Amino acid sequence: MIEVKDLYKRFDDKEVLKGISTIFEDGKTNLIIGQSGSGKTVLMKNLVGLLEPTSGQVLYDGRDFVAMSKHEKVMMRREMGMIFQSAALFDSLTVLENVMFPLDMFSSMTLRERQKRAMDCLARVNLVGAEQKFPGEISGGMQKRVAIARAISLNPKYLFCDEPNSGLDPKTSLVIDELLHSITREFKMTTIINTHDMNSVMGIGENIIFIYEGHKEWQGVSADIMQSTNKRLTDFIFASDLLKEMRTAVLAK
Repeated sequence: MIEVKDLYKRFDDKEVLKGISTIFEDGKTNLIIGQSGSGKTVLMKNLVGLLEPTSGQVLYDGRDFVAMSKHEKVMMRREMGMIFQSAALFDSLTVLENVMFPLDMFSSMTLRERQKRAMDCLARVNLVGAEQKFPGEISGGMQKRVAIARAISLNPKYLFCDEPNSGLDPKTSLVIDELLHSITREFKMTTIINTHDMNSVMGIGENIIFIYEGHKEWQGVSADIMQSTNKRLTDFIFASDLLKEMRTAVLAK
């Protein structure tokens, strides 16, 4: 579990995060949503230590990440997996070598053990047979699956995903969503997903935090959204006429 307590982040005279308090739950897909510029990316960067909060706490199972020393934070990051918006694979390494990279850097496994672990992770994302290909030889959806395999190679307790469906077609996006959801439950991870994808919100949103102008405007599950009376939330979620009609139909039943 990750608990955020009264988190503020200021850049010069601009306050971007304004006292956010929330809990990201174990074994669930926790989604951060909000308009561009709302502060959700800044929030995630504060969670993983890419930015230092102005004040507040980020507690990993009771351990205050903000108060840790530099060495303690490095050790803490070994419990984290990250999936970046662009997949961020190394073009000069094969798929297998990309997945092995964190193992090469941070594990004490033998080469054979690292190869086996990497292959097990590729099998989990249905990419057996692609291990000797290079990133430029596979599709965008396959690249995202390689990124997921790499992120789980060290068996992290916490998984962070920044717009994992960015640039993918709707069908492939659903595959990635289901994969993240099933892996989260299988490994009992605390998964946090920063997303604009409304299919993800409605499909795998087990704990959703809606950020509006730097503060937590709403928190709940996907099933609550249809019934919500929070206008800022509904204006954001049901921006298109089709989605508005769908919500109206649900409420009329």
